[in-house]
Amino acid sequence: MSRTLSSPPPPTAGSAEPTSPLPDTPPNGRPAGGLKQRHLSMIALGGVIGAGLFVGSGAGIAAAGPSIVLAYAVSGLLVMFVMRMLGEMSAANPASGSFSVHADRALGSWAGFTAGWMFWILLVVGVAIEAIGAAHIVQGWLPGTPSWMWVLLFMALFCGTNLAAVSSFGEFEFWFAALKIGAIALFLGLGVLAILGVLPGTDAPGTAHLLHEGGFLPTGVNGLLTGLLASVVAYGGLETVTIAAAESEDPARGVAKAVRTTMWRIGIVYVGSMLVIVTLVPWHDKAVTESGPYAAVLDRLGVPGGGQIMNVVVLIALLSAMNANIYGSSRMAHSLVTRGQGPKVLGKVSGAGRVPRRAVLASCGFGFFAVLLSYWWPTTVFAWLLNMVGAVVLVVWGFIGVSQLRLRRRLEREAPGKLVVRMWAFPVLTWVTLAGVAGTLVLMTLDTDTRVQLYSTGGLAVALAVTGYVRQRAAEKR
Repeated sequence: MSRTLSSPPPPTAGSAEPTSPLPDTPPNGRPAGGLKQRHLSMIALGGVIGAGLFVGSGAGIAAAGPSIVLAYAVSGLLVMFVMRMLGEMSAANPASGSFSVHADRALGSWAGFTAGWMFWILLVVGVAIEAIGAAHIVQGWLPGTPSWMWVLLFMALFCGTNLAAVSSFGEFEFWFAALKIGAIALFLGLGVLAILGVLPGTDAPGTAHLLHEGGFLPTGVNGLLTGLLASVVAYGGLETVTIAAAESEDPARGVAKAVRTTMWRIGIVYVGSMLVIVTLVPWHDKAVTESGPYAAVLDRLGVPGGGQIMNVVVLIALLSAMNANIYGSSRMAHSLVTRGQGPKVLGKVSGAGRVPRRAVLASCGFGFFAVLLSYWWPTTVFAWLLNMVGAVVLVVWGFIGVSQLRLRRRLEREAPGKLVVRMWAFPVLTWVTLAGVAGTLVLMTLDTDTRVQLYSTGGLAVALAVTGYVRQRAAEKR
């Protein structure tokens, strides 16, 4: 549901400073709005609570110790800036292609092509990872059942959900988000009571685990940097709310509201959770990585079945992420195709809700194929696929920053009334954000595993950028 800034027609694809936005989808081929404000509000609230937070944060805590709180605060600040910039552009020009459309308008079609297809690959690979993780949890409850059966069931369920009207996706995410928010609120409430020493059977730990077991930086600066990289990965996926906003009742208001609540959501859910965990549990406790940090806290507090409770919460988080990633990838693919940057066969919308069903099927198909790769070649092809998307979110954030630098000036000239969300201290904080993204990429070169991810993602980015540029030049000559 893109909106233009001005009436003049768009310039040629390769112009350095286009004067008008490219359309996201043609009038007869765009998905219909079907998300209510309550859907968008809960997607914004619940989208920040993912399986990476519940499980992946354990590795960060083991690497950084109590300083993981600082790592999440620093990376959270970076994410807030990114979301503020994305919110500024999306509120002014809501589009189901989100940052891909903005990059298209700001830098040329090669940029929209690169950012969009990189994000699509990230999401569909994420679908495979989440399906495998969810199947593993259920298989633990029902031993003897084949994991492929659960993968197939989950893929079929959420593919079917996304083939229906967008309101079906919204309803699933509404209730998934409600459950995740309830779980994290209960966890934080119990944690604060335990820290204060008023929870029955607990004593106030004070700063024992924070400062007296190796100090706040027990593994040094290197550990802090490792935790910082882990925390950046955990924040990935927040961009989906700007994609969903394009199919809501009031896209501009929905984006503005979601972005304005980013700060306290990140502060409470991520930074608050890490502070509670490292205050209540020794950072070097093996349970933090083996059972997960949240389960380790619940077990220490004597909550009956704490581990299984967290398994249920993680399962919900995984299924929610699957649902959201299928939705986001299908809308991104549809947006790219309708801008002439993908196979036309995926551009058709159908049904009363004008759902891009072919794009949904393509996204689900690639995700299921990735699952098969994890069975056939887990240590070769699938591992390469995982490495290839390891730093995609940072590349996307880079595109968002550069696009906002260019589009903000144009908005101020042509349509200042559409600046309902403004990036703070522009352009200083935009440059600070870009420097933060660049710095994080440099940090990835210091570790063997993240270095492989960086180079693999870089290869993907270069391949797509070259392809996009060749396509752009060919379009200019026609």
